[in-house]
Amino acid sequence: MLRAQSSHPLEPLSAAEISVAVATVRAAGATPEVRDSMRFVEVALVEPDKRVVALADAYFFPPFQPSLLPRTKGGPMIPSKLPPRQARLVVYNKKSNETSVWVVELSEVHAATRGGHHRGKVISSKVVPDVQPPMVYTACPDSCFRLILFVRYTFVKNNFVILQVQDAMEYAECEAVVKDHPPFRDAMKKRGIEDLDLVMVDPWCTGYHSEADAPSRRLAKPLIFCRTESDCPMENGYARPVEGIHVLVDMQNMVVLEFEDRKLVPLPPADPLRNYTPGETRGGVDRSDVKPLKIVQPEGPSFRVNGHFVEWQKWNFRIGFTSREGLVIYSVAYIDGSRGRRPVAHRLSFVEMVVPYGDPNDPHYRKNAFDAGEDGLGKNAHSLKKGCDCLGYIKYFDAHFTNFTGGVETIENCVCLHEEDHGMLWKHQDWRTGLAEVRRSRRLTVSFICTVANYEYGFYWHFYQDGKIEAEVRLTGILSLGALQPGETRKYGTTIAPGLYAPVHQHFFVARLDMAVDSKPGETFNQVVEVNVKVEEPGKNNVHSNAFYAEEKLLKSELQAMRDCNPLSARHWIVRHTRNVNRTGQLTGYKLVPGSNCLPLAGSEAKFLRRAAFLKHNLWVTSYARDEMYPGGEFPNQNPRIGEGLATWVQQDRSLEEADIVLWYVFGVTHIPRLEDWPVMPVEHIGFTLMPHGFFNCSTAVDVPPSTCEMDLKENEMAAKPIQNGLIAKL
Repeated sequence: MLRAQSSHPLEPLSAAEISVAVATVRAAGATPEVRDSMRFVEVALVEPDKRVVALADAYFFPPFQPSLLPRTKGGPMIPSKLPPRQARLVVYNKKSNETSVWVVELSEVHAATRGGHHRGKVISSKVVPDVQPPMVYTACPDSCFRLILFVRYTFVKNNFVILQVQDAMEYAECEAVVKDHPPFRDAMKKRGIEDLDLVMVDPWCTGYHSEADAPSRRLAKPLIFCRTESDCPMENGYARPVEGIHVLVDMQNMVVLEFEDRKLVPLPPADPLRNYTPGETRGGVDRSDVKPLKIVQPEGPSFRVNGHFVEWQKWNFRIGFTSREGLVIYSVAYIDGSRGRRPVAHRLSFVEMVVPYGDPNDPHYRKNAFDAGEDGLGKNAHSLKKGCDCLGYIKYFDAHFTNFTGGVETIENCVCLHEEDHGMLWKHQDWRTGLAEVRRSRRLTVSFICTVANYEYGFYWHFYQDGKIEAEVRLTGILSLGALQPGETRKYGTTIAPGLYAPVHQHFFVARLDMAVDSKPGETFNQVVEVNVKVEEPGKNNVHSNAFYAEEKLLKSELQAMRDCNPLSARHWIVRHTRNVNRTGQLTGYKLVPGSNCLPLAGSEAKFLRRAAFLKHNLWVTSYARDEMYPGGEFPNQNPRIGEGLATWVQQDRSLEEADIVLWYVFGVTHIPRLEDWPVMPVEHIGFTLMPHGFFNCSTAVDVPPSTCEMDLKENEMAAKPIQNGLIAKL
């Protein structure tokens, strides 16, 4: 047998593989001019067919489980090696304004190359017409460092504060172009702004509102802000929005296409409560009564990690990462005693975000960002800081990306893996004997955090000892504000400080759940049922008017499976295996339990719904198709096509009665800003749960051992407390 490749088929691309992929595509350029014009938006792993993943997990990599493969006569045919890994590149030609997609084959020698002189093999390339790729955050050379700096985080080393910064090439160039535009300088002077180093120009994608936003041009409409202090790099610059100015920038040629000073709105006064840095640096005093809290695991963690393969408390899965989605969880399975490794899901990730604002005034009506498709959640991720972002014994994973010019950027400590105490798992005390059994709950958390302009988002996957999987998003950061005329108020927002208001808005997230409940890779034996609780009609079956029951309905096809949450009927959905049963004869399954949720608070003709038709329902169900990955299509930036993506795919109305099921769960929060959200918003939590429903024969948490601590030991040394006389009398 030949030596197997060293990287699992789902292992994220290494820095060396990204370099080889970029070099291969650049070398394939027809002319030096074409090669020089190439800008690299994304380099991502081509995820192989599910059967290739099964083959790798059966014979080449942990969990080494041959039972994942279908049985064949004469025994399994064990291959000598796996197919070569491939990379998919999205390339923007800055000269021609064309977007192309390339697929490059990699190999061991290509991935291990030094100096980048080896090449991969171009498998395919095509120009994608009538699209614009995402805007790109990437490192600038030193010469453009003065243009703009995006501060990521701080840490203290040798009593010095070190700023970790990442700047953005397209964004930095856009800011420089706008600041150099003479009418813009005049407009700043009219508002009393002389020092343009205080001015912040945040490019926003234009969306699509009319033919003027068509993707034949690469456009941005910046929002303008002005800091107060030139010597305070951590000042909250979003506290002074500059309004009344219309700017349209051609991002391909970096020129201002349109400029208009439409309305002179006074610059809001400096708010003394605008900053959020420690103590005196924000003009305040920190609390003095917060004592240290340390998480200690003297014997180390309960999880084991092999590369990106994780094992913990009968769970096992793989960790992946992409520049668009950020964290991806693959091959989720549970070890269930004699039944062995039982799959739950093939792939879990957050594939899109939409943030529409509810103020009809300019410029806020245009604020409807697609933070994954227009920017990229993964590329905006943080390098996490131990003790602040994560506590306890932590395993970190780095992430590698391409920058706009084809270099490789690495975010160290990008993904955090650690255990958390989660309170009580279960408890019961027998009132007759006074004896009690209680277990602490522990969960394994995998997470990353990203910043998109003013907001921060933390994305978490929690795995529990009772078989649950919880998906959670934590929202924090800084409100996107507007300026008010003296004495003015807006009913579409909340006044935060003199001259400042925060528009109402919503945050929507889309989780793509490629399920595999009790299913081997490639099997099509899952279905989805909707469960609603019904009140029994009065009559002979309900003489006391107290009866209610759970009613199930099979979602037979994709058009039937466009569903909304309904807390009044405790609505939830169960993904079931159509052939496996538990000890009572019920089909095994996992149910999706919604958390708090909402739908878009917008009219049916709202412009952002052209590109975000998937927001019209909380749940969509499709039959798996390899190229159906993003609910708004791959290129939502300036997308003129109505309902592209999920809303179009389901028109095929494919059967779901026995299929390879993909759930698309859309969940959101309506944000009516409070004064308490300023200057930085306390975390708001939102999410959902995947919960076993007849998947096991009983609770999987009964075998969790009792916890012990120093206090328990001291109490156990004491004499047992006698049962109270009153209880003895009862007995």
